[in-house]
Amino acid sequence: MAQGRSPPPEIRSPERDWAEEAELEEKFDDAFDIPHKNASHDRLRRWRQAALVLNASRRFRYTLDLKKEEEKEMIRRKIRAHAQVIRAAFLFKEAGEKDLREAYTSIKPATASRSFPIELENLTALNRDHDTVILQEVGGVKGLSNLLNSNLDKGISPNTDELLKRRDVFGSNTYPRKKRKSILRFVFEACKDLTLIILMVAAAISLTLGMTTEGVDEGWYDGGSIFLAVFLVILVTATSDYRQSLQFRHLNEEKQNIQVEVVRGGKRCGASIFDLVVGDVVPLKIGDQVPADGVMISGHSLAIDESSMTGESKTVHKDQKAPFLMSGCKVADGYGSMLVTGVGINTEWGQLMANLSEDNGEETPLQVRLNGVATFIGMVGLSVAGAVLLVLWIRYFSGHTKNPDGTIQFVAGTTRAKQGFLGAIRILTIAVTIVVVAVPEGLPLAVTLTLAYSMRKMMRDKALVRRLSSCETMGSATTICSDKTGTLTLNKMTVAQAYFGGTKLNPCDDIRVMSHGAAELLIEGIAQNTTGTVFLPEDGGDAELSGSPTEKAILSWGLKIGMNFNEAQSNSEIIHVFPFNSEKKRGGVAVQSDAGVHVHWKGAAELVLSSCKSWFTLDGSVQTMSSEKYDEFRKSIEDMAMSSLRCVAFAYCPCEIETIPKEDIADWKLPDDDLTLLGIVGIKDPCRPGVKNAVQLCTNAGVKVRMVTGDNIETAKAIALECGILDADGAISEPFVIEGKVFREMSETARGEIADKITVMGRSSPNDKLLLVQALKRKGHVVAVTGDGTNDAPALHEADIGLSMGISGTEVAKESSDIIILDDNFTSVVKVVRWGRSVYANIQKFIQFQLTVNVAALVINVVASVSSGDVPLNAVELLWVNLIMDTLGALALATEPPTDNLMKRQPVGRREPLVTNIMWRNLFVQAIYQIVVLLVFDFAGTSILRLQNESQENAEKTQNTFIFNTFVFCQIFNEFNARKPEERNVFKGISKNHLFIGIIAITTVFQILIIEFLGKFFKTVRLNWRLWLVSVAIGIISWPLAYLGKFIPVPVRPLQDYFKPTSCWRTSRRPDEEEGGHR
Repeated sequence: MAQGRSPPPEIRSPERDWAEEAELEEKFDDAFDIPHKNASHDRLRRWRQAALVLNASRRFRYTLDLKKEEEKEMIRRKIRAHAQVIRAAFLFKEAGEKDLREAYTSIKPATASRSFPIELENLTALNRDHDTVILQEVGGVKGLSNLLNSNLDKGISPNTDELLKRRDVFGSNTYPRKKRKSILRFVFEACKDLTLIILMVAAAISLTLGMTTEGVDEGWYDGGSIFLAVFLVILVTATSDYRQSLQFRHLNEEKQNIQVEVVRGGKRCGASIFDLVVGDVVPLKIGDQVPADGVMISGHSLAIDESSMTGESKTVHKDQKAPFLMSGCKVADGYGSMLVTGVGINTEWGQLMANLSEDNGEETPLQVRLNGVATFIGMVGLSVAGAVLLVLWIRYFSGHTKNPDGTIQFVAGTTRAKQGFLGAIRILTIAVTIVVVAVPEGLPLAVTLTLAYSMRKMMRDKALVRRLSSCETMGSATTICSDKTGTLTLNKMTVAQAYFGGTKLNPCDDIRVMSHGAAELLIEGIAQNTTGTVFLPEDGGDAELSGSPTEKAILSWGLKIGMNFNEAQSNSEIIHVFPFNSEKKRGGVAVQSDAGVHVHWKGAAELVLSSCKSWFTLDGSVQTMSSEKYDEFRKSIEDMAMSSLRCVAFAYCPCEIETIPKEDIADWKLPDDDLTLLGIVGIKDPCRPGVKNAVQLCTNAGVKVRMVTGDNIETAKAIALECGILDADGAISEPFVIEGKVFREMSETARGEIADKITVMGRSSPNDKLLLVQALKRKGHVVAVTGDGTNDAPALHEADIGLSMGISGTEVAKESSDIIILDDNFTSVVKVVRWGRSVYANIQKFIQFQLTVNVAALVINVVASVSSGDVPLNAVELLWVNLIMDTLGALALATEPPTDNLMKRQPVGRREPLVTNIMWRNLFVQAIYQIVVLLVFDFAGTSILRLQNESQENAEKTQNTFIFNTFVFCQIFNEFNARKPEERNVFKGISKNHLFIGIIAITTVFQILIIEFLGKFFKTVRLNWRLWLVSVAIGIISWPLAYLGKFIPVPVRPLQDYFKPTSCWRTSRRPDEEEGGHR
């Protein structure tokens, strides 16, 4: 029997030893550096404790809720324990309890009058108790299907009314979802920001004191304007966060929408897991998720992994003695079919998911690193704000602060207490607002914004992201280990060549030269040794095939050579099955007919051939396999393989019925060492259009594409040459092209030495793929791996980025992966690389823009406050600047679409500093320009702007308004520069980003409204057209300045390495990276 294959044991390596040592070191090192996969709760807790946070509910909204994770685990344990206790108690009940059985077997008149003669409560109890005795009382699975008005062969009717009726009676295959947060909840959470709370308290005090001292008409402006600005910040923040939450909710729903096969009206068809109803017949194969509770109809070597429900990591073999299947479990081995008897909340899985349905988020390494950057900047900002507060208070209370008209603001013993207190509060609001600007609370959230945007766009590019961090990591990928079938090829297979009786058939479906007996044996093997089906429509239309592409190709060829599928299956009875095994790369079946017992094998041609001791001639006689004949068949296989054909051989052996065990047939090992070769077919699977260009694009981007396939090494080489993975002029022998067996048998050291050179690996097993991934990671590579089979799960899990196939991939593979490629196309994998690089690039753009605003605003306010005792940018103006910089800036820059230029760079090192030397150069050029120009206007603005004839109060207001207006326009124009930190043409592709243009337009319009119409609130005055032109002109100068600045050379060594001020900027490298390995 084919036993359930557990994943290969974890292979210990020096990488792990280094990782463990690094883990210990990191306890005293960088709290803001977490692994991109499987970070421990202690590591996640550590960075939270180290972060400087002003609004925890907002900052940690999209991170993993550690407390809820612990609660989830408790709920899982309770539900599992509850189910097990019920079953254990039920087993102790006496088997002869009639009342209990009558609940299932008796059909009451009231019930019989309904559509189904079985109550929902009774069906739910049967699923829960797993009592085979009661199942037999109702007539087994056949009797149960009759009670459910279903047919074990044809399933239920696909009629919509029938499906709706079943949903009404037995429920739908969904579970209650927790209500999504309303926008008011996001408004409330935005209000929790500590700085905004302080500002609102200060505004309330200012409002109260202002109205009592200056009257209601004039006194409410100071406090009211701060309230208005705070309200605007809260509204924009809450709206942005709410939209992100909707995007994540939609993506989570997509992840849960599993596609399954179901038999309805005698025909196999695809359906969403949510559309399943009680009475459906569902085929199951290795790697599938059991989509609902049910009872096995038939199965061959069917083994189920029930660890998701029982918590025990062992497989359970299913047969007529133990036929019950639980929703949410995985098929570990074999295949079969099931009758759905429970869906949705009426299953244990549904109850579990109903309690765990809320997605609590996930932090990514980049997000955590940005929290470190935000903490560092925030600490600097707090220090600066504290210094400004102290200096302004000392100057104020010592009588060195003057009003616009020249009078001293505070005179000890003269100024009233209310007036003095109001002045002190005004200074406090300025200091707090500096903190608002200085602490980039939105910096880590910009990652969430760009990831949400990227994930939505990636869905359109046929990639469903399951793990957020994979978006970032994909930008650092240095190598992609790709499958061949379906990824590099179309997965549309047809039999192109056939060899039987040592002769090539021409055409390949002409079997007239074969004897009748040989043809019958071949058709018997094709019809019985398959997991596919043939559906013949009643109207006489074309046959509809189901199964894997290889199975469909062989079944289609079988029909062409005269196979009647249903007749061939009815002529013999299956005794035992050995499902296709990716390790042995073949599958077998024992069938009994009037002619006796035959064991049929089908699989990789050279492997099946090696087990053959004889071969069938065209006239039906059996000849011994001589070495010359073996070489002849071997040469036929190589010729087909070199023509890019996948070679499949058919063989059989007769079996004496006396040798078949009467009992425990499930443990019978099918004979596989004395076979008779029937024939060989070559299956054509063309390369996908565009794959060659995609491979070339990866090569130019510094990403090496490797093919890892289970196919014949010659087939693999031919396809690799066709796809451009191998160069016809380059080396196409070992170690560049290698067989999995050769690689597997090497020592770990030897594997490490040749891993970099391997370009094609043929006849590989899933364990060989895992070994290659581990060897490449030890060399310092960031490895992306594609996989579709159950046994690919360890490699997908081990890889830095696991990419499963959405069409051909099993549910086990998908759950082990980070990204699902929905169209199984390699070109979609390359698009994921582009998006990964885009995520990183967009975050860097936003950081450059935000740091420029931070540096300029802080320096201007500090210098002005120390020198003059006042600041040119007041609290309300700074809140508006913060809104431009934080939320609107993130929206504009973090949603830039990827460009072709991204694929002309080398991969981003995972430990490279977030702020590169190029960014520092751009930042300093713009910040120094803004600081110098605006401080000149702050100190000599009256004369430069020719305001000498104005009153002192009006001149100062005009000067400060001009400085504020100029500062904002500098940021607006610098936002363009931030789009392209490394390119001189910052306008390239701008017309495609409508959101960027919209935000620039909105910011400009609001700035005009503030200056011209909201002067009372912002303490500004209207500017004449000359001052408007000068403001805009100063802002525009940032464009040529940025262009010229990009000619300034920058050192290769990161600037942070010269200073290393805090751990959040530190770049830690692995030992192999320091030796020059790839990052």
